Formats: sequence, structure tokens, C-alpha cells
Amino acid sequence: MLEGLAGLVLLILHFAVLIVTAYAFVHAAIQRPDAYTAAGKLTKPVWLAILGGGALLGLVLGSPMGSAVAAVAAGIYLVDVRPKILEIQGKSR
Repeated sequence: MLEGLAGLVLLILHFAVLIVTAYAFVHAAIQRPDAYTAAGKLTKPVWLAILGGGALLGLVLGSPMGSAVAAVAAGIYLVDVRPKILEIQGKSR
């Protein structure tokens, strides 16, 4: 019984990570390209490649390795890059 519950929890977490990674990718895609360089971060195409690659690896590798890769990519973007870009563009958080 416990193995089934643990597997279900991991599956739910895996899908949650993929959803957050997709959100980060969409957010990165709709931002101005010059905001990335003005914030002193990697360029927009590089972040799109990192987030897209993380999501793709998350789908291909599955849980838990794919989830970890996607979570790291999305986490760095959402915690470090996104606030700086919003600050540069004068948008609220």
C-alpha cells in the first residue's frame, strides 16, 4: 500500500514541476529580449533553451531525475531571473 501511495505522490509532484516549468517558459517567452541583458542575466534565447530543455528532459526522463532537472531550471529562472526582469521593466511582482 505504501509503495502505491509514494508512487502517486511522486507522480503528482512530477506533473506539478512540469506545470511550473511550462509557466516559467511562457513567462520567459513573453518578456522583452533587452530586459535580460539589462538585468545582467543570460539572453532570452538561452533561457528559453534552458527552460525548454529542462521541460523536455522532464518529460523524457520522467520522475525523479527528469523532475529534478526541470525543477532546477524553473527554480533558478523564477527565483533569480524573473524578479530582476520584472524590476527592469517596471512591472509589479
